[in-house]
Amino acid sequence: MEFTRTIQSVRKLVNATRAEGKKIGFVPTMGALHIGHVSLIEAAVQQTDFVIVSIFVNPTQFGPAEDFDKYPRPFDKDMEICRKKGVDIIFAPTPEEMYPGENLTWVNVEKLTEPLCGQFRPGHFRGVTIVCAKLFNIVTPDIAFFGQKDAQQAIVIKRMVADLNMPLEIAVCPTIREPDGLAVSSRNQYLTEQQRKDATLIFKSLQKCREMIEAGVTDTKEIIGQMRKILNQIPSAKIEYISIVNAETLESIDQVSGKILAAVAVKIGSTRLIDNILVDSTKK
Repeated sequence: MEFTRTIQSVRKLVNATRAEGKKIGFVPTMGALHIGHVSLIEAAVQQTDFVIVSIFVNPTQFGPAEDFDKYPRPFDKDMEICRKKGVDIIFAPTPEEMYPGENLTWVNVEKLTEPLCGQFRPGHFRGVTIVCAKLFNIVTPDIAFFGQKDAQQAIVIKRMVADLNMPLEIAVCPTIREPDGLAVSSRNQYLTEQQRKDATLIFKSLQKCREMIEAGVTDTKEIIGQMRKILNQIPSAKIEYISIVNAETLESIDQVSGKILAAVAVKIGSTRLIDNILVDSTKK
């Protein structure tokens, strides 16, 4: 396994690999790797010939009051996970390598970035799209792998790639959950023992949504009301949003129809957690 911090060296390694006719898979991460990331790496190893993982805590996607400084950075542990899972290159640039001066060029994906997390994290998706655009230009992968847990991010990135005719495929892999249903996240480690137990109600609220849709309920206000009742059982929770939207456009809907995305963002104490499920109402 190769390790590099510079754009020049990762490009040299990629060019040599491409000259051998190998298919390149890419997993962009902010490190603090967990079983969710591992599932993306495993998919990349299975579907491509050569796998690159980036580890970069991207400053442009964090707001002023967010957790950039305390975001976990267990780099040695991350390296070992990548080595065991058959990663070929770790690309771990510094902020100065990725943003050597004031960044004046940005990629803005309109409409899709406005609802859900976009309401509460101004500038977040602009930071996500620019760092992904830069990483795609540097690594030039054939397939890049993202997780369904960050559903809005995956939808935004897919649209950016399509609109800008970027020559790669975006593969979205299923959300990985703990045995009790909690979506795996690097931020789960911030939770106290009680908060960790309370956080399982997030997925229970989403399960309630699925059950109601499968039972024939179509009024989204009614479904969201029942989801809110579940989440209100968490003493330290501040609900940012409970939304049921069109799974492609992310537009809010009054009546369940076709494929929908049910998404939740909750702050438990100071920790912000997100989760979502896809439900196809045409399938009973």
